Amino acid sequence: MSSVLVVEDSATQRQMIADFLEGNDFQVTVASNGKEALERVQNTCPDVVILDVLMPQMNGYEVCRRIKKTPITQDIPVIMCSAKTTEVDRYWGMKVGADAYIGKPFEQEELIQAIARLLREN
Repeated sequence: MSSVLVVEDSATQRQMIADFLEGNDFQVTVASNGKEALERVQNTCPDVVILDVLMPQMNGYEVCRRIKKTPITQDIPVIMCSAKTTEVDRYWGMKVGADAYIGKPFEQEELIQAIARLLREN
């Protein structure tokens, strides 16, 4: 069973994504802000991180940059999932190391396909 860390400051969105992933046989851990996300990544070493961009304490771009800069976590695939969907937003997501960028709202199947692709590639 693959493990996924869901990082989302909205409790409703976080729970919705976690429930959906658990229903698709993923082991899910959650975090509600950037600082908590970095702690969870270090402690659980998930197979994939799903990361919101706009969050308190540390935005998703900075969280992704730190994940990719740390040797023990740099190979963990990161999917940025955000309502910020301009080309510039996507560019910055990829520049800091995101492996995929999905705009909100998203289709659940789109998220599953992105996770499956990244698990295959890694």
